[in-house]
Amino acid sequence: MRWLSTRGAAPPASFIDALFSGAAPDGGLYLPERLDPLPPARVRELTGFTAAEIGAVVGAQLLDGDISPEELSALVSDALNFPIPLVQVTDRAWALELFHGPTLAFKDVGARVQARLLHHFTDGTPLTILVATSGDTGSAVAQAFHGVPDTRVVVLYPRGQVSDVQEAQMASLGGNILAVAVDGTFDDCQRLVKQAFADDQLRTHVWLTPANSINVGRLLPQVFYHFIPGRIPDAIVSVPSGNFGNLTAGLIARRLGVPVSRFIAATNVNDVVPEYLRTGRYEPRASVRTVANAMDVGAPNNFERMQTLYGGDIEALRRDVSGAAYDDARVVAEISRVYRQHGYLLDPHGAIAWLGLQDALAQAPDAKGVFLATAHPAKFREVVEPAIGRTVPLPDVLEEALARPRISRNLAASYPDLESLLREF
Repeated sequence: MRWLSTRGAAPPASFIDALFSGAAPDGGLYLPERLDPLPPARVRELTGFTAAEIGAVVGAQLLDGDISPEELSALVSDALNFPIPLVQVTDRAWALELFHGPTLAFKDVGARVQARLLHHFTDGTPLTILVATSGDTGSAVAQAFHGVPDTRVVVLYPRGQVSDVQEAQMASLGGNILAVAVDGTFDDCQRLVKQAFADDQLRTHVWLTPANSINVGRLLPQVFYHFIPGRIPDAIVSVPSGNFGNLTAGLIARRLGVPVSRFIAATNVNDVVPEYLRTGRYEPRASVRTVANAMDVGAPNNFERMQTLYGGDIEALRRDVSGAAYDDARVVAEISRVYRQHGYLLDPHGAIAWLGLQDALAQAPDAKGVFLATAHPAKFREVVEPAIGRTVPLPDVLEEALARPRISRNLAASYPDLESLLREF
């Protein structure tokens, strides 16, 4: 399988080259050359599999000989050694709970598979993983790569704009993990990462690989769990969306045959994609801070992949994806209401996905749907506890992270400062 740039000006790449380089030389993002659908009978069979079992089949379909089926199966089984349950909340709505991994966030799926893929294909040359995070990506990547030989991880996050638990998970590991608190927004962190990868002189001295969803090693594992909602034929699937890698993975899964009727791109007030779907104008802007901080993205990377998948045809995209956006007051009120009425506890991101699904179901009285619950509510207790009026017990892994001393570096939102740090760390 060859991998093509969304911008079409770079030569086709092998999976290994795409995995280690992240972005294409022309600045675009990689997508598979083709998305051959699986036979319908095979898709129906996969919906009853675990995510690891799905990954062995779907990964083989997408990687097509780049790794042996036996090696891939062992790798995915080791990475995805936790459940991803589909939990019924109402008679028409199910939660796909993606937060049962080591850092209690859906990013564990992509980060753990990517870490094992990189280690599988590396030749022992020291590798630097550089990642920007608005919340859960950083902790998932740090945990996935902690202690991996010949690998160091630099995580950039906006200082004061991630939750206490998220910062603890990133900044308490030490060793080969360096947490960097940037004086700026997530968009500043993302800009610095892009500048580093565009710096050819730096990359002659430091072997850089991204761990954001621009990297195919992070994106493709997310395709696996999008087969699980296929247990509910023609379901509407609502995806909480920030950088839009999760939704892009769902659109890829649909091309491979998952029987989803359509997707909801559910966002907070950083709603550039819902606005595009509504008006036809894509206007990236500075992000606004919200209670759903992992989605505080004003210029989502994966929008480019979405456009490429649909050939720039907005009407075709609209047939498969609807947009929805919600402000903080609505999100907090819904966390409270759902807990009181249904006994189900949402985190802010899951609440946004739930809201998107409920609004879609209201327009389709006979439909059923799935919303993606992407983080454990305890990771956002400062939002959830006031909403429900009670304490949210901390899982052991979060208590342990909070108890460890934190080691982080402060950094101005300045590329020369980041370049110096990468050369010294």
